[in-house]
Amino acid sequence: MPIDAEDFLVSWNRAVHARNTEGLAALLADEVSMGAPPYWNRIEGKAVVAQLLGIIVETITDFTYRRQWVNGAELALEFEGHVGDCALQGIDLITLGEDGLITRLDVMIRPENALVLLRERVGPRMVEFFETAGD
Repeated sequence: MPIDAEDFLVSWNRAVHARNTEGLAALLADEVSMGAPPYWNRIEGKAVVAQLLGIIVETITDFTYRRQWVNGAELALEFEGHVGDCALQGIDLITLGEDGLITRLDVMIRPENALVLLRERVGPRMVEFFETAGD
């Protein structure tokens, strides 16, 4: 059965705009892999990626997708928003698996000052998540 990227986009956009972290997690494959700025190593696994996405959608204000491109199971979504007083622009590159769930997500953000501020706000929350995940 072919992947319906348009149905996926409806669900993804709905979850992002509602800041629905459970809705976002439901769109992730168990083996999802994420390349997130400013980290070199990929983030692996549904629980960790869902946590990071949830923190990011809570942190970026005025988040909106401007343009979206679909090529089969490959999607590119251009977004913009703010972190504090810093405007940012970015791209989500999404690969869907045969089940229509995200298997790979790469995020690129500019400018650098917005990326640094995002890292400063997201980083401590991810550290807290990792510290409490073992409990």
